[in-house]
Amino acid sequence: MRLPLYQVDAFTDRRFGGNPAAVVPLETWLPDATLQAIAAENNLSETAFLLREGADYALRWFTPTNEVELCGHATLASAFVLFHHLEPGRERVRFRTLKAGTLTVVRRGDALAMDFPSRPPRAAEPPAGLVPALGKAPEAVLLSRDVLALYPRAEDVAGLAPDMTALARLDCYAVIATAPGTGGVDFVSRFFAPRHGIPEDPVTGSAHCTLIPYWAARLGKTTLAARQLSRRGGELACALEGDRVSIAGRCALYLEGTITL
Repeated sequence: MRLPLYQVDAFTDRRFGGNPAAVVPLETWLPDATLQAIAAENNLSETAFLLREGADYALRWFTPTNEVELCGHATLASAFVLFHHLEPGRERVRFRTLKAGTLTVVRRGDALAMDFPSRPPRAAEPPAGLVPALGKAPEAVLLSRDVLALYPRAEDVAGLAPDMTALARLDCYAVIATAPGTGGVDFVSRFFAPRHGIPEDPVTGSAHCTLIPYWAARLGKTTLAARQLSRRGGELACALEGDRVSIAGRCALYLEGTITL
């Protein structure tokens, strides 16, 4: 069996930036063990598998170690592959997912905008061991799916050097570090998920389901520019739209090939 494979750098307009995702279009679902083995072999933060269902597509995401409920950059990459390679000229797609509902992606010029759920954070006690794991105490901690660690300056977030072994032991899904931005950027962030085989994710769309409602309320605005401060870096155009968020970005194709099973 031979399967098409695309590798796309998401949330960037240049190769070797943003967050790389693998996209594998399928004609029928393969066993979950096979999907997981492909994701582990790709060894990227996520591999997306998509299967046409009428006018829509079913979409699933796997890290090298497990399936996840929601992934932003691999959704953006999947829409890019559809719009530019599988169905050139298409302007909108609906992805049906197992746990995140139906996600719509539309073309906006040379960017793609995703409609995702909003996950506002709430006040919470920090999980035991958070501060030594991060190496620098945040000024506040909130919780949604992820722990949200708030810092006063972008430099604080950029300078973090977490103990990934300690982070992996925390009783939480993942940790987002965030701070106000500068120079036209409203806020910055970094995302750590070593429990899921992703020590630091380069650009994390799903984290912005929490970051957007938080910063929209704090800054009193619904349209925001965001930057993720990983080594590769990435830019996201964000908006709060009621109980949903819009997350937009660009993509660059890096690789097109074939998987042989």
